[in-house]
Amino acid sequence: MVAGDRSALRPHGRTKNAPSCYSIGPKIGTDFRTDARGRGNAKGVSVSDYNPQDGQRESYRRGRDFKPSPAPEPPKRSRHARNQLVIFLNFCLSAVFFLTLTVGAVLYWGKLEFDGPGPLTKEATYVVPRSTGVSTIADGLERDGIISNASIFEFGVRLSRAGGQLKAGEYAFAPGASMRDIMNKLKSGDSIMHSVTIPEGWTVHHAYERIESANFLSGPMPGEVAEGTLRPDTYLVQRGTTRKELVHRMQAAQNQLVKTIWEGRDKDLPIKDIGQFLTLASIVERETGIDGERAHVASVFLNRLKKGMRLDSDPTFLYGVYGGGGKPSDKPVTQSDKDSDTPYNTYRIRGLPPGPIANPGKAALEAVAHPMQTDDLYFVADGTGGHVFSATLKEHNANVAKYRQLERERQAQQDGAGNDGG
Repeated sequence: MVAGDRSALRPHGRTKNAPSCYSIGPKIGTDFRTDARGRGNAKGVSVSDYNPQDGQRESYRRGRDFKPSPAPEPPKRSRHARNQLVIFLNFCLSAVFFLTLTVGAVLYWGKLEFDGPGPLTKEATYVVPRSTGVSTIADGLERDGIISNASIFEFGVRLSRAGGQLKAGEYAFAPGASMRDIMNKLKSGDSIMHSVTIPEGWTVHHAYERIESANFLSGPMPGEVAEGTLRPDTYLVQRGTTRKELVHRMQAAQNQLVKTIWEGRDKDLPIKDIGQFLTLASIVERETGIDGERAHVASVFLNRLKKGMRLDSDPTFLYGVYGGGGKPSDKPVTQSDKDSDTPYNTYRIRGLPPGPIANPGKAALEAVAHPMQTDDLYFVADGTGGHVFSATLKEHNANVAKYRQLERERQAQQDGAGNDGG
């Protein structure tokens, strides 16, 4: 550097007018190194000897000595262990396959059995009691030879979700009926129906005898109900229906019928209440069994009630003497019967007896509710099952005389036939 030349003091690469600055770090040409303890050691070096990468190489040399150890490699699975795993997986897959195949085959076979023709060669009946489970029903059907396999039937019923829908009753199954046919029939409740017929004019006593003798009904008889409260009709019932249920059903039917007809009655009837209505209908029922006569007979009794006359009905005093059991068929009606002092003897009392003498049917009830409009006060049997009606006592006595003559002639013919046969 030439003495006195200030340009040598300007920073390298700057213009003349740029402000002068000084480097904070070591001067160019000075080698600044650190020893192992981190102390600095500057040595004078020329600009041409300085290389910035020397520090990086030195750092790399020192860092290489402290390189971390690599992570250990995972242990390799032995070939034997891998083979055992493959064998196990193959076994599981094979087991699942064969299990699926077996279950499918069993289900297919079961469906064929469930839908195929059954073992019956002729019609058979089977009774399902109330509150019977599917298992018990299936066992019973198999025991009676109606189905071939109880387990398949039970499984099919449960698979169809019909377990809680099978109904009690007596069922008839056709020859060859499949398990599905049987299940559907039990679901529908299409059971055999038995009939109980109570004719019009029967007393409660006679109705109870018939109900008690029906062997397809179950349970004891209830206490005897009031006369006239059972509706005469034919009732269809399932086997196992209780006698008490049937009696209650008859009572409900009669109560509804009587109430309906009473509400639609003619308004000028000389009857105070529904009880008297039922009582008079029972008398009409016992007096005649001919449909065309009921309204005429009802007219006679209603006309007599309006005039305050006694009804003079034979069935009433007979009921008072013999009750609901009725007069024995081999016992003739006597004058003492007719003179009996009972509240039912309408030859002695005025007005209606204290209650019905039988169970009237719909026709008798309708006849009393809508009687024929007549002036008749009397009627007598005509010998053919019907009656002859009259408005005056004189006409009535003449009709009675004719009837008695017919009876004498009929009796004579019977006696003559008996003598000829002897």
